Amino acid sequence: MPAFAYKGKAPDGNVVQGIIEAAEQRAAIDRLRQQKLVILEINQQAEGGFSLKKLLARKGKVTSKDLVLFSRQLSTLISAGVPIVQGLAILAEQASNPAFRKIIEQIRMDIEGGLSISDALKKHPRAFPTIYTSMIHAGEVGGILDTILERLSSYLESSEALKAKVKSAMMYPAIVMSICALVTLFLLTFVIPTFKNIFASFGAELPIPTQIIIDISDFLRQYWYIVPLTAVGVWFGIKKFHDSPYGRKMIDRNMLKMPIFGILIKKFAVAKFSRTLGTLIKSGVPIMQGLDTVAATSGNVIIEAAIIDARDSIREGGRLADPLRKSNLFPPMVTQMIKVGEETGALDTMLTKIADFYDQEVDAAVKGLTSMIEPVVIVIMGLVIGFIVIAMFLPMFGLGELASKEG
Repeated sequence: MPAFAYKGKAPDGNVVQGIIEAAEQRAAIDRLRQQKLVILEINQQAEGGFSLKKLLARKGKVTSKDLVLFSRQLSTLISAGVPIVQGLAILAEQASNPAFRKIIEQIRMDIEGGLSISDALKKHPRAFPTIYTSMIHAGEVGGILDTILERLSSYLESSEALKAKVKSAMMYPAIVMSICALVTLFLLTFVIPTFKNIFASFGAELPIPTQIIIDISDFLRQYWYIVPLTAVGVWFGIKKFHDSPYGRKMIDRNMLKMPIFGILIKKFAVAKFSRTLGTLIKSGVPIMQGLDTVAATSGNVIIEAAIIDARDSIREGGRLADPLRKSNLFPPMVTQMIKVGEETGALDTMLTKIADFYDQEVDAAVKGLTSMIEPVVIVIMGLVIGFIVIAMFLPMFGLGELASKEG
C-alpha cells in the first residue's frame, strides 16, 4: 500500500509530521482529518528499497492474462443483465489469483459504498493501468460498459502478442550468450588449471595467448566474487542512471538510434501508439485525455515528448499529424494516414489500420532480426571458445618442435 509523508498542525497548535499508509492520497487526507489535523503538506513517498512485503506483493501481481479473463467475463455478465456488484462477487469466487481475488472484493465493496466503477479501479493502479480506468470511465458515461470491456480484452491481447514478438527476438541471443559465458567460465575455472600444471612441468616459457588465458583463470579462481559483484554494481549503476531525468532521456534517445534494434523499437512504438490511441478514441475517450494516457504509457521519454507536443498542438487548434511528422519518429506513411483520418473524421479507424500494419511489420522485423543475430552469436561463441582451445594447444606444438630437435 502506498505511504504518504505528511506535515500538519494539531489542535493544540503544534506542528506534527509522520508517515501514513492509504490506498490513495484522498484516503490519507480523510484519515488525517479524522485525527483533527490541519494538513500543511502531504506527498507520496517513492517506493524504493527491498522488503519482504514488496517481494510477496510482486510475486502475487495481477497479470495481463488475469485482466483479459476478468474483462471478458464481466462483459458477458453485464450483457446478460447481471448487476455489476453481483457480477464482481461471482468473478471474485472464480479468480485463481489470490491477489486479484482480494482486489476484486475491494472493488465490489467500494462500489457498494457509492464509488463509481472507474474510481474504484483507480485505487488499484498496479492491477489496472491508466488506459483501463480511462476506458471504463468512458464506458460508464456512455452506458456501453460491456462493449468497452470487450474492447479492452482485445486491446490487452493485441498488446501482449506484440510484446511477446519483441521478447522472442531477444530470447535466442540471450540464451546462446549465457551458454557461451557459462562454458567459458567452466573452462577457465576447472579445465585450464589442469593444463597449467602440465605446462609447468615443461620448464619452458609459455606463448603469450596461453599465458593470458592462465592469468585470467588464476584471477577468476582467486577473486571469483568480483565477477558477480561487478555485474550487480553495473546493473545498479545503469538503473540509477536510467532513473535520473538526464540518464533516462539519454538512454531512450540512443536506443532509438541503435543500428538494428532501433528500427524494431520504433516500429513497436508506432504500433503501440496507434493501437492505444485508436482504442481510446473509439471508446469515447476525449483525444486530449487519450494523448495524455498514451504519453504516460509510451515507455520512452523521447516518444512521450513527441506525443505531448502533439497534444499541445491540438489544444492550440492544430492537427495531430503535423507535430508527429516534425518529431521524425513516425514514418511519413503513418503521419499521412493520421492526416487523412483527421480530415475524414475517421481517426480511430485509421489508427487501427496503422496498428494492424505495424503489428505485421514488427513480426517481420523480429524474424529478420532473429535470422541475422543467430549466425553472429554463433561466430562470437566460436571465436571465444576457439581462442581458449588454440591457446591451450600452442605449448604442445612448441613441445613437439623441441622434441624433434633433441631427436
